[in-house]
Amino acid sequence: MTDFSSVKGKVAIVTGAADGLGKAIAQCYAENGVKVVVSDIHAEKGLKVVEELDANGGEAAFFQTDVSKEDEVKRLVDFAVKTYGRLDGLVNNAGIAADNRPVHEYSTAEFEKVMAVDLKGVFLGMKFAVEAILKSRSAGGFIINIASLAGLLGNSSMSLYASAKHGVVGLTKSAALDYAPYNITVNAICPGTFKTSIWGQAPEETISEYAKIFSPNGRLGDPKEIGHLALFLASDLARYISGSAISIDAGSSAGKITPVQWAHPEILD
Repeated sequence: MTDFSSVKGKVAIVTGAADGLGKAIAQCYAENGVKVVVSDIHAEKGLKVVEELDANGGEAAFFQTDVSKEDEVKRLVDFAVKTYGRLDGLVNNAGIAADNRPVHEYSTAEFEKVMAVDLKGVFLGMKFAVEAILKSRSAGGFIINIASLAGLLGNSSMSLYASAKHGVVGLTKSAALDYAPYNITVNAICPGTFKTSIWGQAPEETISEYAKIFSPNGRLGDPKEIGHLALFLASDLARYISGSAISIDAGSSAGKITPVQWAHPEILD
C-alpha cells in the first residue's frame, strides 16, 4: 500500500493557491497532514481557501503576496517560519499568461511583466525558501516549480510565456544540483491543458471540443491530478527524484499523432 504519511507535519508554501492548480495542491497537501501557507495576490479568495482547508480538518494560514516583489516574497517565507516554526517545502505555482501574438508584436512592458512573475517570481521563491529550509534542518526538503508543457516545447504565438517557463525548467535543473548534497529535491511539473477557472463560463461542449484538440486522450486534466503528483514529490517516496521536469499532459509532449487505420478495430467491440 502506498504510504504518504511522511509528509505529515511538514510545512509548505504554495503560491498562487487561491484557485486552479495551486488550490488543488494546497487541498491535497492539507488532506495529508501538511501545514500549508496559502499565498496569492488575491486576499479574499486566498482566505476562503484557508477556511475550506481548516473546515476539512487541515491546518493552513494565508499570506498575501505579489511574487514579483522581492520584499513580499521574503516576508512570505518569514511568515511561514514564524507561524509554524520551520519550512520544509515550497511550490512555486503563481504565474500569469500573455496574449497570443507573434514575437515582434509584443511590447517590452509585456515581456517584463511576464518575466517578473513567471520567472523572477520562481527565482525569488527558491532563493528565500531554500535558505529557510536549510536553517530548518529539514530531513525532506523540497522545491516544486510549476512550469508548463510550454516549458518543454515551443509554441507559436506564446513566446513570452514559453521562454519564461523554459527558464523555470533551467532554474529547476541547476538548483537541483546545487542542493542535492543537502537533501533538498528540486523538480518541475509541466502541465498540459487542465480544466480550471481559465475557461470561465465556457459551455461544456466548447471545452470538450478544445480537449479533442489539445489532449491526445480527448479530455482536459483534473487539477487534482497535479495535486497528487505534487504530493508524491513532497513525500519520502520521491527522495531520489530531483532535477526532473515531469510532464503531465496525457502524452502531448511525447510527439505528434499520425492517424492510422487499425487492421483489427474489432477488438474494441
